[in-house]
Amino acid sequence: MSIHSGTTLGGRYVLRSLLAVGGMGEVWRGEDSDLGRPVAVKVLKPDAASNDTFLKRFRNEARNAAGLVHDNIAQVFDYGDQDRTAYLVMELVEGEPLSTVIEREKTLPERRIGTLLAQTARGLQVAHDAGIMHRDVKPGNLIVREGDRVKITDFGVSRSHDQTTLTQTGMVMGTAQYLAPEMALGKPATPASDLYALGIIAYECVVGKRPFTAATAVDIAIAHVNEDVPPLPDTVSPAMAELIMDLLEKNPRKRPRSAKGLAERIEALDLPDGAVPIVVPADPEPTRTPARKMPPSIAPKSFRPRPDVPRGR
Repeated sequence: MSIHSGTTLGGRYVLRSLLAVGGMGEVWRGEDSDLGRPVAVKVLKPDAASNDTFLKRFRNEARNAAGLVHDNIAQVFDYGDQDRTAYLVMELVEGEPLSTVIEREKTLPERRIGTLLAQTARGLQVAHDAGIMHRDVKPGNLIVREGDRVKITDFGVSRSHDQTTLTQTGMVMGTAQYLAPEMALGKPATPASDLYALGIIAYECVVGKRPFTAATAVDIAIAHVNEDVPPLPDTVSPAMAELIMDLLEKNPRKRPRSAKGLAERIEALDLPDGAVPIVVPADPEPTRTPARKMPPSIAPKSFRPRPDVPRGR
């Protein structure tokens, strides 16, 4: 069916204006005419709706996120299918993606970073307690509201313990730049995998760039597995530097034990409140990882990362 302003889905959700476009669908500002409240409506694109894997991921998002109620998680209200158009009705979050904040401000004060990370960790703990790993934690999926209040969005590639995998053996889900090493190796995601992504976000916020960059998503995934984390500049406080390096441990067992514990640790830190000087280290000379070190599970034919597309709600 044709989707445009004024389209009504489920007999009650009226689309008003387009908010964002992602790889799988569009997000519209809408109104629930029955309850008289604003909502966000994610509509799966026709080509994605005809793809069984995309459709399963979309349904997973509805199923997994609908059971999660927390101030730091965007709530899902409803799910439906009209004229072969699948849609998801969510809480309308007024704010902007953290990716937009980083793009505009380059680096953030450490105390602000700590506030954003702690809130995200609190929300992730609720998901983890429900047996759900987000698997795609990134700035584009963290909406920053007024007062630096965070909402986690997009559980599209999340997976609960009682769900079968949606991917073939060795296929990797997630965004390459924030992918935990164990996921790059094709292993199941754990709570520690989501915490690794928070480490990447924290690094990006204090340095102004991500720790691992390369020409292709596969090369980035390999870097997560094989390369050391580039040193942090001296402008980063010892407390923040230690936190980031703990989160970016290659071995998930060496990372913080839980999202709740991470939040409590961050909240106990006395982080600087001033702006972090923009210090972007030069990229090292490109090196090619020997073929013998390339894990089979992240060979190009099996790696299917998601593009890092900022989303709004």
